[in-house]
Amino acid sequence: MHIFVINSGSSSLKYQLFRWPQEQPLARGLVERIGLPDGQLTHTSLLPDGQEHTVRRTLPIPDHCTGLQEAMRHLTDPETGVLPDPADVQVVGHRAVHGGEEFRAPTLVTPEVKARIRELFPLAPLHNPANLLGMEVAEQLFPQARQVAVFDTAFHSTLPPHAYRFALPEELYTKHGLRAYGFHGTSHQFVSHETLRYLGQPEARIITVHLGNGCSMAATVAGRSVDTSMGFGPMNGLVMGTRAGDTDQAVIFHLVEQLGYSLENVKNLLNKESGMLGLTGHSDMRDITRELEAGDPRAQLAYDLYAYRIKKYLGAFLAALNGAEAVVFMGGVGENDALVRHLVCRDMDFLGIQLDEAENARRAPGIRNLSAAGSRVRVLVVPTNEELEIARQCAALVS
Repeated sequence: MHIFVINSGSSSLKYQLFRWPQEQPLARGLVERIGLPDGQLTHTSLLPDGQEHTVRRTLPIPDHCTGLQEAMRHLTDPETGVLPDPADVQVVGHRAVHGGEEFRAPTLVTPEVKARIRELFPLAPLHNPANLLGMEVAEQLFPQARQVAVFDTAFHSTLPPHAYRFALPEELYTKHGLRAYGFHGTSHQFVSHETLRYLGQPEARIITVHLGNGCSMAATVAGRSVDTSMGFGPMNGLVMGTRAGDTDQAVIFHLVEQLGYSLENVKNLLNKESGMLGLTGHSDMRDITRELEAGDPRAQLAYDLYAYRIKKYLGAFLAALNGAEAVVFMGGVGENDALVRHLVCRDMDFLGIQLDEAENARRAPGIRNLSAAGSRVRVLVVPTNEELEIARQCAALVS
């Protein structure tokens, strides 16, 4: 069976093709700058001899349908393609960011499901519309395949009420669904389960730290989420590339009442103009690292603030779990930025966290143990693979 996984954004589309049940990746790709004349397509075929064949193209990609058609052209290329015919795709898995309280498991896409996802647009206005568009485009290109939605929020549906409820009037929850939902669920689920296998402890308490342009943490027990840093929307918690994370609500009132901001201005500020971008002028940690190395004090403050917020949530989750067997870093920043890991784990020995600095500085693929000898809590790097997690959930649903 072939499973094709799509992660559709507003102007980008990431995809991966798997052969199942081998869990064998056959190809992966990224379509960027959709809607612009200089669209970008990067496609990699994983050939039977173990070699990779990568194509990078710049071309007009007016819409998502064109982007997927270009991807299919490379997937079925007579010389370097890995798929004889698009009809050989039996399942298409889709990342869907917000499933509300209704979608707690992978779900076959039907007209009723699409209608409900549309109703959830206000809860994830930047993500759910693009996710739904990906489903509708895939239905056109793969009419023979079963379409499956896998929701970011589903993994956090196991949160207890005391973790997901806000201290707001009851009616705002019962009638309007105001509660913490949590996000990055497929990433936290994949990494927590991989860590359980690595530790050989199926009941382990694990804190997963997803650090990319978006950032979140989750506290898990036996692979089940019991708390997470993101809340009603994906703006809460940690400092992110362009999102402020936790912010005093009084700041919002002050912006509106005293500084003349409209609510749309405030939403744009907190979502797109804050975080590391607001602190340094850069949203990419690689750019901020270069500024730090050049002695920019703004970059130093940004790194310190970024790590301090993670450290505070780490302490909170260690208290909530009454300890942990492992703290796991993942995502582009979590897997590659040794300085972030150093700043987070520094002076945490009272809580049982001690980092092996030499191992932390070393780059290597796969799962890595960065713990110093004697550390009561393992410090690990576990590369995430959201597309593989989506494929696994799709296979479990349709098999």
